Amino acid sequence: MKKDTAAAASMPEFLRLISEPLRWQLLCELGQSDRQVRELVGVLDQPQNLVSYHLGRLREAGLVSVRRSSADRRDAYYRVETEACGRRLREVGAALHPALGDDTGADSRQRSRKPRRRPRILFLCTGNSARSQMAQAFAEHLASGAIDVHSAGSHPKPLHPNAVRAMAGHGIDIGGRRTRHLNEFRRRRFDLVVSLCDRVREVCPEFPGHPETVHWSMADPSAAGATDQESYPAFEHTAAEIEWRVRFLLARLGIPVEEKIE
Repeated sequence: MKKDTAAAASMPEFLRLISEPLRWQLLCELGQSDRQVRELVGVLDQPQNLVSYHLGRLREAGLVSVRRSSADRRDAYYRVETEACGRRLREVGAALHPALGDDTGADSRQRSRKPRRRPRILFLCTGNSARSQMAQAFAEHLASGAIDVHSAGSHPKPLHPNAVRAMAGHGIDIGGRRTRHLNEFRRRRFDLVVSLCDRVREVCPEFPGHPETVHWSMADPSAAGATDQESYPAFEHTAAEIEWRVRFLLARLGIPVEEKIE
């Protein structure tokens, strides 16, 4: 009995935190898409004060984060910090047994999974000049042709030079791409439509076949400075965030992913 008590006392705090059912549901829901509190309240059918309390606990632990909407500053989007969750899960595995802290086996199993056909994915942002173009390029590169992927914008602008520069830093050339209006794709069928800015989410049309929709609440990097030089660090940060988001998205779809780009 003493041995059992000692083992329970040493349970990792992360495990205690996520073992609460509503917190686990919140993490699972945010793992699919960034959400506003009112959306989480509706999906989980729980009181807002309870949802907000548990979101606060997850934020304190660094498992979720929040940012103000660029479409309406009164709204805020919560997102799951997938890298932090993955790291903490590996730590829990290692605490149970050293061999469980190594995720090589999981990667191997993931690589062996193959989708039945090439999924069709559309990435959207307002200008199609940076965020959605980056997402398309990363998805094409990481999936090595295993998906049919496109990008568009509600108000297309010329491709931003900082987007080209930031992607070149990841070994990907997007300099010759043109921007597209989302109306070009309104009659196309997609399996997944991913919005990368809050404004385009508000005007996103209904696509044929009612594809799954996912939202990534990401700030416009071009608004981070008065000049291209001033805003470039924001483009680097945006590219890095989009890369890991695309990696997790492809993993969820069961698509083998190339090794990390250096």
